[in-house]
Amino acid sequence: MNDLVEVRPGVYRDSVTLMRVSRTLTERPGVSVAVVAMATELNLGLARDLGFAVPPATPGDLLVAVRAGSPAELEDAAAELERQLAAREQTGGAPGGEAPPRTTRSAARAFEASLALVSVPGEHAFAEALDAVEAGLSVMIFSDNMPVEQEILLKDRARARGVLVMGPDCGTAVVSGAGLGFANVLRPGHVGVVAASGTGAQQVTSLLDLAGVGVSHVLGVGGRDLSAEVGGRSAVQALRALDDDPATELIVLVSKPPAPEVARAVRDLDLATPVVGALLGPGQDDLTTAAEKVLRALGRDVPEWPSWPAPTHRTEASGPRRALRGLYAGGTLCTEAALVAGTGEFTDFGDDAYTRGRAHPMIDPALRLEALRGVASGVVLMDVVLGHGADPDPSTWLAPAVRDAVDRGVDVVVAVVGTDGDPQGLRAQAARLNAAGAAVFTSNAAAARHARLLAGG
Repeated sequence: MNDLVEVRPGVYRDSVTLMRVSRTLTERPGVSVAVVAMATELNLGLARDLGFAVPPATPGDLLVAVRAGSPAELEDAAAELERQLAAREQTGGAPGGEAPPRTTRSAARAFEASLALVSVPGEHAFAEALDAVEAGLSVMIFSDNMPVEQEILLKDRARARGVLVMGPDCGTAVVSGAGLGFANVLRPGHVGVVAASGTGAQQVTSLLDLAGVGVSHVLGVGGRDLSAEVGGRSAVQALRALDDDPATELIVLVSKPPAPEVARAVRDLDLATPVVGALLGPGQDDLTTAAEKVLRALGRDVPEWPSWPAPTHRTEASGPRRALRGLYAGGTLCTEAALVAGTGEFTDFGDDAYTRGRAHPMIDPALRLEALRGVASGVVLMDVVLGHGADPDPSTWLAPAVRDAVDRGVDVVVAVVGTDGDPQGLRAQAARLNAAGAAVFTSNAAAARHARLLAGG
């Protein structure tokens, strides 16, 4: 066993950057495992569970733990680690060559900022976000695993300060054309989006983009915002902000199934700008139907959403009913698919239970690949979400696994959520997956309906 274990005091990188570095190292020849992460108790425990001898460290230190099959392979991995960290190193300096800011408040003063993005382990996110709010900044909290009591306190303080909290667990936002988190490349336009759902917002805005309609802003508010506990605190602020925005002519409100009383309260807001709801739940519109309602409200034609039939072009099951398994990276897409299909077993691999100590499945495919390999028969339904922050070429790993599943007699249906402007190439990704034997759709709801037919529903 050839291990490299280091603790680098005071070296910080954000979690998404470190997830990508870890994955890059894991893909190196001979490397069996790589953990490059901030030295939180969770990450230290993960490294120890993997058999690494970890020295004492604090959450402000960088932990490096790499295992390779030979000394030469370990040396190569160590060199690649240095290249990755150097390539991703932030300049961090303040204007005029001054020392880098030490706090959010000092950074806000140095850069005349109006928005902060917090991407630190969940147990530390509250303090950083509160610092931003008290500095007069709106804040997007990419971090998850923040206690709901802290979320409520933070959002109440933000409202009093006249700023907006997007999150926690806010995966997607677009502010004045700048994408934050997992963000698709969207054309500018006059549709504003308020979303208690990251991938839900990506599905709606990607479909609008395919229809030639752009957005003004996408304001994520965190997946719990429309829950009974949080009560739509940020959604109300975001809706009113877009209502006051002269560039926004129509608003879409997207959410996982909300608390009924909160949904009613949000719908009853007195706004001058028309609002189209995309609130998932039994008997409610799916996200594609909501996007089509937006197009009709704008006087635009509804296109035929691009899709690629499987090479066998089977349209429904023949014979007994078959099992349907949903293997999802997007939580809202998973919920929507389960509602549309009405049957089957669905797993959201982006849930907090699966992301503790590992990268989000939009970055790291390992858990979903393992699950796909374990399906021996029936129908599998999956999502692939494109855009900045997501896997730069997901079809390279998924297409071979799809081909193997199809060879075992499994029907595979894939929803690809993205735009023609995304760096991965929407149509190229879809074509590769289709060539591997999958039926591919740009509408997640259409993919779920097709999977239901194949399963005999």
